[in-house]
Amino acid sequence: MSVMSGRPHVIRGSVSLPEAELQWRFSRSSGPGGQHVNTSDTSVELRFDLAATEALPEVWKRRALERLAGRLVDGVVTVRSSEHRSQWRNREAAAVRLAALLAEATAPPPKPRRPTRIPRGINERRLREKKQRSETKRGRSGRDWR
Repeated sequence: MSVMSGRPHVIRGSVSLPEAELQWRFSRSSGPGGQHVNTSDTSVELRFDLAATEALPEVWKRRALERLAGRLVDGVVTVRSSEHRSQWRNREAAAVRLAALLAEATAPPPKPRRPTRIPRGINERRLREKKQRSETKRGRSGRDWR
């Protein structure tokens, strides 16, 4: 099946959705559309076999399978789209959604945070100001607290 928009849906870098591995299913959509909606299959379901694909680098694939484990059915990820009245726009929306989902699932894990040391001077200044504030507030009270 050819790419609808003439351009592949890029996941990240040079990797894009493999058009040959996308399985499309169309059905009647609920929602607005008048008489037209009862006769046309505008709702789109896009399935991509993540477990069997060769299009993703091995590391990405492992990462995606791990992160999308809750969404997968036998290693297949499914995306639905029925918000538009035209099948073409729903197909476009589903492909974009799948590409975004895979981009997020294959992203490298964030770098671990290395705690920075607070300079002693800053800490001392904070404590000094804290003490001063406490003195100010104590001074507002009529009687002596000691």
